[in-house]
Amino acid sequence: MLKHVVFMKFKGGTQDSDIADLEKSLGALPAVISEIRGYEFGRDVVRSERSYDFALVSTFENLDAMKAYQVHPDHLAVLAKVKDLCDGILAVDFET
Repeated sequence: MLKHVVFMKFKGGTQDSDIADLEKSLGALPAVISEIRGYEFGRDVVRSERSYDFALVSTFENLDAMKAYQVHPDHLAVLAKVKDLCDGILAVDFET
């Protein structure tokens, strides 16, 4: 199994409605992208100086499945939203 972990730092002034729209868009992906085995995401609740604002943890059968997810048109549409909302994005991919 492969875990894909993404941390997002939103731009200053990002509206709650924009984040809610992102959450809705992310939540729709598992129903349309069959390669997704697990999908969890949420807003940071601690809000410390070192915290990022949002995280996504997704699970795939293998690297090829994750690569198929990454080029899926529905994922690319959500990724465009992420890039528009964020000042910083970090990702780590590891096998479990």
